[in-house]
Amino acid sequence: METLKQTFTAFSGSDRITTGDIKDVATEVKEHLKKETRTTVLIFNDLTGEQVDIDLRGTAESLAKRLEGLFPSEEAEAEVVKGPGRPKLGVVPREVTLLPAQWDWLSRQPGGASVTLRKLVEEARKKNFAKDQIRMSQDATYKFMHVMAGDLPNYEEALRALYAKDKEKFAKQISGWPKDVRDHAKKLAKSAFAD
Repeated sequence: METLKQTFTAFSGSDRITTGDIKDVATEVKEHLKKETRTTVLIFNDLTGEQVDIDLRGTAESLAKRLEGLFPSEEAEAEVVKGPGRPKLGVVPREVTLLPAQWDWLSRQPGGASVTLRKLVEEARKKNFAKDQIRMSQDATYKFMHVMAGDLPNYEEALRALYAKDKEKFAKQISGWPKDVRDHAKKLAKSAFAD
């Protein structure tokens, strides 16, 4: 299974400033705002499509320090030593609520409840990976489009095409949008049109 690299994209109006990891994007935005003092900059998490608010005050070093751990990469998360359980596996204890019959069934499984639950979750993740990628792509594209294109022509038609998985109609509906907004919406929607 492929893992998705977390990137962020910054826009000044309808123009894309930069795309990259959060520290690079924040640094670039800070430099951009020194030159363009009368502009609004929006930063989006490309994985979720959500707008991200960042405190850009201070030096580049203080900014980088503030951002540390705010959006950890999967590599950074893997390096963190976990507490009780099986720290080398990255096992995290959480509460699960089940019916008594479900607990009985789990307790009779080889390896016990924890092993069985991990296997069931992993099996479901593998089985639903493609569907999850489509849903996540649609959600991220919707959130981005809602902020950046909600007032643009054919917005609602583009959304309908996105959720209908009609790539050609989606491209046609957004063809009149500003280039950077259109290109980023297509990039976020790419997995939504995969079969």
